[in-house]
Amino acid sequence: MKRFETDVLSQIRRRGDGIRNCSVIVACSGGGDSVALLACLVGLKSSLKLELAVAHANHNLRTESNEESEFVRHLCGNYGLAYLGCSLDVISHSKETNQGIETTARDLRWRWLKEEATKSGAKWIATGHTIEDHTETIFLRLARGSGAGCLTGLPAVQAPRWSPLIECRRKKLRDYLCSSGIEWREDHTNDIGFTPRNRWRKLMESFRTESHSLDKHLWETHRQIAELSELKDTTIAGWKSERWGISIEGGIWLALGMTARDLVWVLDFALKELDLPREAGHLLDLADWISKVASSPIKRVWKWGNWSLSPHNKGVLLQLGFPKNINKG
Repeated sequence: MKRFETDVLSQIRRRGDGIRNCSVIVACSGGGDSVALLACLVGLKSSLKLELAVAHANHNLRTESNEESEFVRHLCGNYGLAYLGCSLDVISHSKETNQGIETTARDLRWRWLKEEATKSGAKWIATGHTIEDHTETIFLRLARGSGAGCLTGLPAVQAPRWSPLIECRRKKLRDYLCSSGIEWREDHTNDIGFTPRNRWRKLMESFRTESHSLDKHLWETHRQIAELSELKDTTIAGWKSERWGISIEGGIWLALGMTARDLVWVLDFALKELDLPREAGHLLDLADWISKVASSPIKRVWKWGNWSLSPHNKGVLLQLGFPKNINKG
């Protein structure tokens, strides 16, 4: 086992990723990060008892796309691994949905990867995210106002995604490939500032010049925030049925008398459970509105944007959408 692979294995065990003795699909574009991921997992598959297959999505966005598909197919042949490939019409779908190219490509790719994982019985999809990707994601989400949650934007494990190289630098990955005599294909559009991530990537160069340990420090902050978040979520889950719950009428019932902080925590947890996550600023405004209305002795249905708040036998009922004949709050 090579030194780089040993280091990654130590990181996986220290983090407690818990991924072993299972099937994993390796997402491989042919770029340096994903090729290093593939080579590393091939080196670790015996230690972790992994069964690997490789998935490559051709987005048909560049003239090199077909050659990259063949390159990944050839890699799979060298490693004796199954190759799963698809051709995506990103441009047409982008026009149909009125979404940006980057968002459309990611959505189509992940939909296909999840389908392949389901068909093959693989629980995990491995991606080549690095510590620099983690830092870029933090700044992208900070700029959008995502609150403390942005500091845990790219955990190593977020089912079905697994990013075993998340604590590694891109340069380290390429050094590993060079020392192993493994080629890769560089996507030069990553250097063009037509996406927010690419623009942030350029900005980060000067940040890292100022602080060489920026990525490492942000990862440590991520770890601490993740631990605090887990503690908070455990607490909020313990309040369920006593102070809040998912109502059979649809929505969330909330007990009266919660502090504003507790209400924000409950809303954040409950809305994620309903697959309706909201950004931190919205949650603060929503909690403030609920606190003011819930203190009113008037028993009626209140409206705030697309939300409604009505009397409930356990307190109040918060719903997205509302019945007719609502009095405005």
